[in-house]
Amino acid sequence: MVMPEHTCPFGLKSKDLLERAGYEVEDHHLKTRDETDAFMEKHGVETTPQTFIAGDRIGGYDDLRVFFHKDPPKEEQSDTSYQPVIAIFACTALLALGLSLHQYGTPFTLRAFEWFISLSMVVLAIQKLQDVEQFSTMFLNYDLLAKRWVRYGYVYPFLEAGTGILMTAGALLWLASPVAILIGGIGAVSVFKAVYIDRRELKCACVGGSSNVPLGFVSLTESVMMLAMGLWMGLKVLAF
Repeated sequence: MVMPEHTCPFGLKSKDLLERAGYEVEDHHLKTRDETDAFMEKHGVETTPQTFIAGDRIGGYDDLRVFFHKDPPKEEQSDTSYQPVIAIFACTALLALGLSLHQYGTPFTLRAFEWFISLSMVVLAIQKLQDVEQFSTMFLNYDLLAKRWVRYGYVYPFLEAGTGILMTAGALLWLASPVAILIGGIGAVSVFKAVYIDRRELKCACVGGSSNVPLGFVSLTESVMMLAMGLWMGLKVLAF
């Protein structure tokens, strides 16, 4: 579909994928709604674009990716993904190493590890803050405190973000540490009970309310990291 106010992104992706695979593409634009409806009716399809190779219809963009073995067949595709968490932890780890290199001349310092955890908390909180309503709904499926006090599901992302920011700055640790211990401890117990005791299969709210990350090791790691960071920073406050 190529119309004055809309160019189909999947059409562009399909054309690019075909050209990168070495195909010469004969590109047919659907320039009006009537043309699009007529095309879909003619070929018995519900979406555009549609790719034909040597006269055989391959299908839409997703079908094209399967055709080129870039994705598994639909019946073999999983509805879970760890990609959001991997991206967050990889970026925060590199950012922490970069900050350490800038500040201390070497990337491998104890402060870099502290920054990795605190920055991860902030970025994970940002994911939740994009849609607090949806996050709180998913959070209520397993968090023990949120089930008793619903508003905790709305407050949690702000607590996580604030705590992470303070720990990154090394400021007001007397406040940030107990908050991290509280929310991290409750989170760890909640996830452990839901996954390892009750054996429930749930989606994790750790990267927001629309994620396909399964509840389990990742969410438990997030909570344990906050708990450990809270205890560590608390000990630093007491030591000084």
